[in-house]
Amino acid sequence: MQDKSGPEEFDVVIVGRGPVGATLANLLGLCGVRTLVLEREARTYHLPRAVHFDDECMRVFQTIGLADDILPHVILSPGMLFLDADGRMLLDWSRPQTLTPMGWNLSYRFHQPDLEDVLIAGLSRWPHVTLRNRCDVFALDQDETGVRVRYEDLSSGKLSEVRAAYVVGCDGARSLVRRFIGSGMDDLGFHERWLVIDVLLKRARDDLGDYSLQHCDPRRPATYVRGTGTRRRWEITVLPNEDSQEVAQPAQVWELLSRWITPDDAEIERAAVYTFHSVIAQQWRNERLLLAGDSAHQTPPFLGQGMCAGIRDAANLAWKLAAIIRERADASLLDTYQSERQPHVREFIELAIRLGGVINTKAIEAGLAAGQARENAPVKLEVKKPLLGPGLALGDLRLAGHLAPQFDMKDGRRGDDAIGYDHVLLIDSAARHAVPRAGIKILAADDADGVGPWLRAHGIIAALVRPDRYVRGTARDDSDLDRLIAAISPATQISSNQAPSAA
Repeated sequence: MQDKSGPEEFDVVIVGRGPVGATLANLLGLCGVRTLVLEREARTYHLPRAVHFDDECMRVFQTIGLADDILPHVILSPGMLFLDADGRMLLDWSRPQTLTPMGWNLSYRFHQPDLEDVLIAGLSRWPHVTLRNRCDVFALDQDETGVRVRYEDLSSGKLSEVRAAYVVGCDGARSLVRRFIGSGMDDLGFHERWLVIDVLLKRARDDLGDYSLQHCDPRRPATYVRGTGTRRRWEITVLPNEDSQEVAQPAQVWELLSRWITPDDAEIERAAVYTFHSVIAQQWRNERLLLAGDSAHQTPPFLGQGMCAGIRDAANLAWKLAAIIRERADASLLDTYQSERQPHVREFIELAIRLGGVINTKAIEAGLAAGQARENAPVKLEVKKPLLGPGLALGDLRLAGHLAPQFDMKDGRRGDDAIGYDHVLLIDSAARHAVPRAGIKILAADDADGVGPWLRAHGIIAALVRPDRYVRGTARDDSDLDRLIAAISPATQISSNQAPSAA
């Protein structure tokens, strides 16, 4: 990889080693893409940040072969309840404790340093993936053939450079890569200061409960979240006349927490004021420079979808980069990245803002429009995952842009493990003869019990599913099936092996 006549060369350089950057690097490793991750910090940040991810994220972690390593570090969430100032329930957002069609549970709680450690350790499985810590990127210069990436090794002060076909900025809200892209930000209007308090319990406080609680008290809105182990979090609104530094002092923190816990119950791990934002980058790509995660979008935390959105970015982007780099697909394939992901993440951010309105204002009834009334019970909130925006999905075919289920194979394996990070044609056994044998992965009704009933329930004989598990299109008849088969070409297909078991 080292060329004496020039700098090291990589297919992709990822700036930032957080959950999104590390997930993207594992996916690219799975695809055989030469990848360099450059991270400014020496080690994983030790304090809590993100605390929730969903079934779709766990499915991505399964794809990279790390779900079993992550499971010991998570707990299942029963959901979230919205309470008024007197403690009466306004909204019930319970989560089922059974597996979803994704093959995983709907809601997991975790400690971000634990997750990052598993994702980073997973990179060692890929000989063509390199991680360099304490490396601060300061310049990106792109031309027709690639990107010159210049960075400083902060441990030695040495300046270095590499070349890459593409650079992905997973470098957070203050993204350097976004500045080099030159993207402005669309402001969706939500900017509020909240005091985030993470504590470690000293003694059992089962009465605090496992549900997340949104205290919709107009005088002082607050959120309670149960974390893993003894970890508990409160997020409390900072009032306009309050000073951010003063409100985070221990005496003031304990006064705000006094309605729930005292210093005899817990120790404060961290208390800091954050401003929750709602913004989306206008431009996620400039030729060979791309954005993912918080560098592309930031959301209020009320849905727990901030990190999830970044993991979806990685799953959408990785197979497209691999198709271009390894299969010589046209670079215009990357035009579908923002067009598909941006409307999806915008819908989640807008719902988070509406829920913030329920928590923050007296206009509770307006916020309840997001819910669904039930007899003699509080409003129950149902959140449906958005569809992909326009892109590769064959939009005039039913189910295009929806997530496909994960089926259990008759041999006991999970369907995604059998398929790998690849395209697959889910097909009725009777139609299998119409599909060419070469170049197309097939999961037929006689391979997995659930495929036939799912196809019949939707009135189709086949569905083309992409590596990120979204449906590209479906077939009701042989004519539709021919169209699906024609869509599988080197431009949209990659070959990948099943993820190796973690070391």
